[in-house]
Amino acid sequence: MKHRQLGRSSLQVAPLAFGGNVFGWSADEARSFELLDAFVDHGLNLIDTADVYSRWVEGNEGGESETIIGRWLKQSGKRDKVLIATKVAKWDRYPGLSPVNIREAVEDSLRRLQTDHIDLYQAHEDDPKVPLEETLRAFDDLVQAGKVRVIGASNFEATRLDDALKTSEEKGLSRYESLQPEYNLMDRAGFESALQPLCVRERVGVISYYSLASGFLSGKYRSEADLSKSKARGGKVKAYLNDRGYRVLAALDQVAEAHSAKPAQVALAWVMAQPSIAAAIASATTVEQLAELAKAAELTLSSEQLDALKQASDS
Repeated sequence: MKHRQLGRSSLQVAPLAFGGNVFGWSADEARSFELLDAFVDHGLNLIDTADVYSRWVEGNEGGESETIIGRWLKQSGKRDKVLIATKVAKWDRYPGLSPVNIREAVEDSLRRLQTDHIDLYQAHEDDPKVPLEETLRAFDDLVQAGKVRVIGASNFEATRLDDALKTSEEKGLSRYESLQPEYNLMDRAGFESALQPLCVRERVGVISYYSLASGFLSGKYRSEADLSKSKARGGKVKAYLNDRGYRVLAALDQVAEAHSAKPAQVALAWVMAQPSIAAAIASATTVEQLAELAKAAELTLSSEQLDALKQASDS
C-alpha cells in the first residue's frame, strides 16, 4: 500500500486512518485490541484519537480511548508499526491552547498512551483567546524535547490556519503540518471553499473526519425507517435524507457496482482522491467492518467516476 507524506513532515501515512473515538464507547477493550491488531494487519498505520475521547459516554470521564490504545501498545509491542495522533483543547480537564495547558495535557496523554512520544499532536480546536505565537511556541517546545514529532490543527478556519502558518514561518517555529476538517461527499463546502486551496498551496496534509457522513454514505440509511439502526447517528443522518442525498447514494451504488465494491468503500476512495488529502478517517466496531473499509485504500476510481460523484453531490 502506497503511503502519503503528511504535509512537509517526515510522517508517511496510509490513506485510511482509524478513528479512535469508538474505543471505550462502542468498542470495549477486548474488541478494541482486536480492531487495532486487524488494522495493522491490513497495512494501515495512522490511529487518530483525542484526550477527550470518550467523555460523552455515561460513566466515562475522558481519556478512555488513549488508555485503551496505550494498553494495546504495551501488550502488542507494535508501537513501531503505528503512528499515534491525539489532540488537546476540547476536554474540560485541559481546555484551550494556553502553553501551561498544552504542557500538562501532553504529559497526561503520554502517560495514558504508555509511550515516550506522540507522532502527531493536534490542536483539537482553535483558541482565539491565546496568541498564536504562544500556542505554537508551546507546541514547538514539545517537538524540540522529542515528546512530539509533528503538530497539526483540527477545526480551524482558513484565516486562522493561514495566520498560524505565517506565524510559524516568521518565528522559526514548528508549523501545523496537518489539518483535520469535516469532509465527505455530503459535507464539502466548509472545506473546499477556502481551506482546501490553502492546504494545497501550503502543502498541509488533510486528514478528514466524518468521512462517511456519520454512516450515511455506507448506504444503510435510505429512509427514515432506517434511522433506528443507530441511536447515536440517526439524528445527524436524517438531515441527509433528501433529494441530494438520494442522488449521492444512487451515484455511489452505480460506481460500487462497476468495481464490485461497497458504497462506503467508494465514498472513502472519493475523499482519498481529492487534492491535499493525506488520509480519511473511518471507524469500525467489528473486524469484518474494518476489513471492508480497508479495501477502500486500494480502490482507484476513474476521473469520470470521480466527476460523477462530485456532480451528484453538487447542491
